Amino acid sequence: MQQLLAAAAAMQNQLMNAQQELADASVEGTAGGGLVKAVVSGQGELLDVTISAAAIDGDDPAETAEVLADLVLAAIRDASTRAADLQQQAMSPFAAGIGGAGMPGLGEMFGGAGALGAGEADEDDEELDDDEDEEPDGNDEPGGQASGT
Repeated sequence: MQQLLAAAAAMQNQLMNAQQELADASVEGTAGGGLVKAVVSGQGELLDVTISAAAIDGDDPAETAEVLADLVLAAIRDASTRAADLQQQAMSPFAAGIGGAGMPGLGEMFGGAGALGAGEADEDDEELDDDEDEEPDGNDEPGGQASGT
């Protein structure tokens, strides 16, 4: 029993360290060949969005606004995906440990190694395609109006 408690305390310490590393980490996502950049913390919090002046077309502000909105969303999604990958990488050893690899007997309490779903994907899980939900006119909003206009 003492070994189990010591292993649990060690795992908790490692988990806290991994969570702190995620909090301190940041990842960058880009869109439009780097015209828009988004920075997200390792915990998934949006920290910064940068838009290059080259992305702005003064001759067509309405089109520029639509394109920038799409690029900002794409950059944030890219950064968020990278943050989720970082989280998965940082936390997967703990899911394996709960499954029994690091703490014998504890995995059964949680339904075995796969109970937490770490690294598993449903057949229904697919990455969202930006074009998937677009209206025929190329806008994401019904009726041809882009959001924010």
